[in-house]
This record gives sequence, C-alpha cells and structure tokens, in this order.
Amino acid sequence: MATRKINPLQTETHRLNRLFIRLVFGLACLQLSLGVSAQKLSVTKMDALVEKQLWPALDELSDYVSLPNDAVNAEDINKNIAWTEKAFAKRGFQTTVLKTTHLPLFLAEKSIPKATQTVLFYFHLDGQPVRATEWNQKDPWVTVFKEKTSTGDYKELGGDLPKTVVNDEWRLFGRSTSDDKGPIIMMLNALDIAQAERQTPPFNIKIIIDTEEEKGSAGLKSALDSYKEKLKADYMIVMDGPMHSSNIPTLTFGCRGNAGFTMTTYGAITQQHSGHFGNYSPNPAFRLARLITSMKDEQGRVLIPGFYDGITFDDATKKIMAAVPDNKQDINKTLLIADEEKVGANYQESLQYPSLNIRGMKAAVVGKGSGTIIPEEAVASFDIRLVPETDGKRMVELVRKHIEKQGFTVLDHVPTSEERLKYSQIVFFEGNAGTPAFRTNINEPMGSWLRKAVTSSFGKDPVIIRIMGGTVPVVPFIQALKVPAVIVPLVNMDNNQHSPNENLRLGNLRTGIKTCLAILTTPLP
Repeated sequence: MATRKINPLQTETHRLNRLFIRLVFGLACLQLSLGVSAQKLSVTKMDALVEKQLWPALDELSDYVSLPNDAVNAEDINKNIAWTEKAFAKRGFQTTVLKTTHLPLFLAEKSIPKATQTVLFYFHLDGQPVRATEWNQKDPWVTVFKEKTSTGDYKELGGDLPKTVVNDEWRLFGRSTSDDKGPIIMMLNALDIAQAERQTPPFNIKIIIDTEEEKGSAGLKSALDSYKEKLKADYMIVMDGPMHSSNIPTLTFGCRGNAGFTMTTYGAITQQHSGHFGNYSPNPAFRLARLITSMKDEQGRVLIPGFYDGITFDDATKKIMAAVPDNKQDINKTLLIADEEKVGANYQESLQYPSLNIRGMKAAVVGKGSGTIIPEEAVASFDIRLVPETDGKRMVELVRKHIEKQGFTVLDHVPTSEERLKYSQIVFFEGNAGTPAFRTNINEPMGSWLRKAVTSSFGKDPVIIRIMGGTVPVVPFIQALKVPAVIVPLVNMDNNQHSPNENLRLGNLRTGIKTCLAILTTPLP
C-alpha cells in the first residue's frame, strides 16, 4: 500500500482555516447570546423608521387617552392598568400588578439574555381632574388634532388627515396626551421599531408605572419596603415633565423638593368695627405683612439667616447652566414682567437655590361681601422649593426661628384665651419637611451614556439641565432604591398639563420615539 506524502504547509493552512471558521462562528454565537444588535441604526434609517411609526403611535395614544384616568376613581384606574398590561404583554414583557396600601402599581419586565445591568423606567398613567366645560372641544377624552392660527389660537383640523405625513407643529389635544400617557406611547412604539429591526436592548428593562402621581404617589411611597428588591436596577430614568422650550432633546439631572408652612397672626377674638376700634385693636393683617416683608428684600433675595448656606458653583457648573439656550427677554415677555428677581445670575442659576414663595393669603373678605372691619386673624401659606443642599426640616426651622427674632411668640397650636391675654404678638406656625430634592452628577457614567445616546442619534448635543424647578413625588422612591436617576422629558413645554386644553406637539412625539429608541439601542458604560 502506497504511503501518501503530506504537505506540511497545506496542513497548516487547513488548520488555520478551521480555526478562523470556528472563531467567526463563536463570535456570532456570542453576539446572539449577549443580545447585542449586529449594527446600530444610522441616523437616516432611524428617522425613516420613526416617521413610519408616527401614525400607529397617534392611533394608539388616542385609544389610551379615551380612558378617563383621575385617580379618585379606582375603577377608571383599573381600566387603564388593564389597557397598559395588554400593551406591554404584546411587546413581550412580563407584567405584574403590584398591590399597595392605596392604588396598585404596574410593573413590566423584560430580561435580555446575558445582560448584566438593568435600567428602570418610571412613568405614570393617571391624570389631573377634568373640568370639561373649560375645554375648547366636546370631550377631553376624545383626542382632537389642531393647528395654531395667525392669531395664536388653535383651530381644529377638519376632515380625515392623510396618514402619509405629520406636521411637527400640529397638536393632539386631550387629557394626558402629554402628562403622562404620551411618553408611555413613545416608549411602546420605540420598542416596536427595535423589535422589527432586531435591535435587542443591551440591558434588562423594568418599567414601573405609577397610578396616582397627580395625588402624591401615596401607593408608590407605601410600596418602597415591599418591592425594593423587585425594583432593583443599576440606573433609573424618569420620563415625565416637559423638555426645554426649544424642543431640543433634554436631559434633566435633578429636581427641587418642596417643603411648606402656614402662619396665622391674631387680632381681637372676633372681627371689629373699623370705626369704633380703628387705632385701638391691632390689625393682624398688618402684623402678617410686616412679618412677610422681613423675609425678603426688594430684589427677591431671602433674608432669613442660613437660608442659602452650602450652595456654591464651580466654573464648570456655571458653564453648564449658561449653555442652556434660555432667552431672558422671551421669558419675561411670556410672563409679562418688566424685571426678574435677582437670585442667581440667570434663569438656570436661580433654580439652584431654595425659593420662598407665598402661595396664598387670607384676611377677612375683599370684593363682594366685604365690610369695614378689622379682621380677627390673617393667614399666609408658603412653599419652600428645596435643593439637595437644603434639608426640608432644617429650612422650616430656620423660618420659625426668624419669626421669633421678629418679636413674635410662636405656637404650634391655636392660642388659648390665656395666651391671647399674655402675649401681644402671636403666630400659630405649622410646618412640614415635604419632599426632598435630588440631583445626579452630570459627569457620572449614567450622564455620559445618555449624552452619547442622544448626540449620536440626533447629531447634536442635548440641553443639559442641572436641576429643574419643579418637584416630582418619585424622589423618595429614587432615594430608597439608591439608584442614579435622570429625568428624560419628552413633551413640549407649552402643553397645558394640569390645565384645560392639554396637548402634545407632534414634533415632540417624533423626537420622543427617537429618544427612546436611542436609549434602547445604546450600550451601557
């Protein structure tokens, strides 16, 4: 039998070819097992996909909005939960209704094979109460397309709209189109695009949906201990609230908190005739006025000692705030104010300080039904917008001490007859520490990840808001989970949320779906 002579060079070539094939096959399997997309969508492709998805999203949003969602009605909220459960199950999510001491929460989860990190998204499905007679449409639960006229009003678009194009300046009117069902629909439709294009998210997804955010999120707060482990995540994104007024994609790294107090001053035990007792019986309204004016100067700066303690800005922080495209003249024109208060060098800087605000005052009656009397008492209610450097309990205590320094006896109860005769100037003071503020460092990995997602998908940097002025009740939730959080607002600033004629600008629907898609397809750091 003849012996075949083996060519060493040919053998080595075959061996290398086999190794190469195995390597390629192994990388392909690894890529599939990790759930990593083969190729990230280009900006052009992403825009085309979002454009195609706009009308399905609008139809789905209109259906969602048709469900009344005031949290005072548990039956309505249950219908909204059922709709939401069906929508997420359709996208392959495992859904759970979490019981609380108040209304239930909704949780949707999707595990990605081999993903090691989890992102928790927060939304809410409840809305503000509706006063239907104040809306410029027949039914706030039936969405209506409108466009702005030359006079600044909005007129309804008649007839069937061609579902081939979407004008970014059209508006969809209806309760919760913006706050907060619109963003939920944006996420759902971004998930549809990702699934159709086989763009597997590079992280596990958890979506928690609050059902009574507009009532203070009592259920969410009560559930913190019970569901802390179930809601555990590496990052949290809050998708609520409006974008910057420029409608440029916006990342907001915190929000102010909210404490409050009420103070009541006293005169005679009952109202007195201003002729008989004027110049004799003290007027509690004047006492209250003097006390209030001792708290702020003419430029709006708070005079209470220690109120601004601990707040400083380095040059990098000042640069971030100055880069926000605010226009002072436009803001003042919108507010119809000749000049602004001088707390901070610009609008963004003013939001970095705690604010002291009178939210209501009362002393006797004005207008119809008023009389020539000396009031028996005067009441003022205040809120203090908090920043991370200011603890609510401490701030309320600073106010109480300031009142004492003005010569008032401060009580934690309505004064008795004996106390009225003993002390000449009395204040009944009630305070609460309220909801804390939060702020995530812009330069932490989460900030870098979100900036990269937005910039790569839109071709320009997002607006970076260090902290926004309002308060979201989800802050205790963020703190309990000990998770870095960023607010990614998606809707237009002028959406009339909480008011009649709430609306969603369709350009924001486009931007919102794209923002969600960008986040879902960008690897975590």
